[in-house]
Amino acid sequence: MTMTVNSAISGIDDRINEQTNYLVALDVDGTLVDHDGAMSDGVREAARAVVDAGHHVIIATGRSLGALLPIVEAIGLRRGYGVCSNGGVTIRLDPELANGYEVIDRVTFDPAPALTALRDRVPGARFAVEDAEGNFLATSRFQDASFGIEARGVDFHHLLAAQAVRVVVNSAEASTEEFADAISAAGLHGVTYAIGWSAWLDIAAAGVTKASALEVLRESLGVDPRLTVAVGDGSNDIEMLRWAGRGVAMGQAEDEVKAAADEVAASVYDDGAAVVLRSLV
Repeated sequence: MTMTVNSAISGIDDRINEQTNYLVALDVDGTLVDHDGAMSDGVREAARAVVDAGHHVIIATGRSLGALLPIVEAIGLRRGYGVCSNGGVTIRLDPELANGYEVIDRVTFDPAPALTALRDRVPGARFAVEDAEGNFLATSRFQDASFGIEARGVDFHHLLAAQAVRVVVNSAEASTEEFADAISAAGLHGVTYAIGWSAWLDIAAAGVTKASALEVLRESLGVDPRLTVAVGDGSNDIEMLRWAGRGVAMGQAEDEVKAAADEVAASVYDDGAAVVLRSLV
């Protein structure tokens, strides 16, 4: 099921459709910030320089909206777009709007089949659902900074009735290998999913990825596909890296992520994203 809050992409000045402007899609965790959530001064300054140069900088993250907004603020991005919840939510940024942004697209799906398939297969599983109104509902006191808001505790059956934008599954008991095996055995169908670097799973509607949301924006902005750049480090970045005219994997990324990219940067701890960003200004 797809719910579009506002199908029109508006508010972009015609002058920034010139083909000298890149569309630059940037992952957050493991790319702009390290795994402790820290952004270096070098990355911040380089990102701000690309924004100031007039390129279309779009944060594209698995994080939900509330956790995207501090990153947008940190790099000085006041106008443009953001993609969060792994492509499930797209926002338009404009300081003249009441909150400085509006949700222009939100893609939802029925999470019940996936939740039911996973419930008994993942040891110690905790579940969270981002619903159609942007709330988080979670079992087992499950909270995470990527939610952007505090999750409301509910029982598992309550999750089955929600319309979801994003489903998160986590286990503190299973190893990464055990977790991946359990997900594979569940045989998920009708959804898009990505397994994180720990025992972490993100699920979105079928066909929804960072790349699918970015392609809608690229077409609306009139950017030549050859002028698209994407930087990321996770399995949820693979489609985005393949989509971009210049796909850059971070140095600490797994081999499958690097294989999807055109080039490999230094690691997040060596400011790899900063070097890529400085090459655009």
